[in-house]
Amino acid sequence: MVAYETNRSYCHSIGDHSQKSWQEADEWQHESAIKGVEFRFLNPGSGPSAQHEAWLRDKEASGWKYGPVKDAEKREHPCMVPYQELPFEQRLKDRLFQAVVDVFLQCDH
Repeated sequence: MVAYETNRSYCHSIGDHSQKSWQEADEWQHESAIKGVEFRFLNPGSGPSAQHEAWLRDKEASGWKYGPVKDAEKREHPCMVPYQELPFEQRLKDRLFQAVVDVFLQCDH
């Protein structure tokens, strides 16, 4: 939830208001965030491009494809491109997501 809400806040700051709060988010959004956290836990040394590529593979497996605007009903997303083709703001989002998860990885249990 923390990684998702951080991502949502960042998106809001760059003018993307398409994400619902964690409490209002659809199950597919919860699953996507959880898979992102799991990927980072299992691959703590991976870079942001690997994080994005894992997200991309998961979305493709769920039937998503590239579209100029995020549309959950059509399963289209503008970030359905290789990491290198993402705008800077979107690449930063992957780094931020990883940084939030890394904080939890470094905590003593």
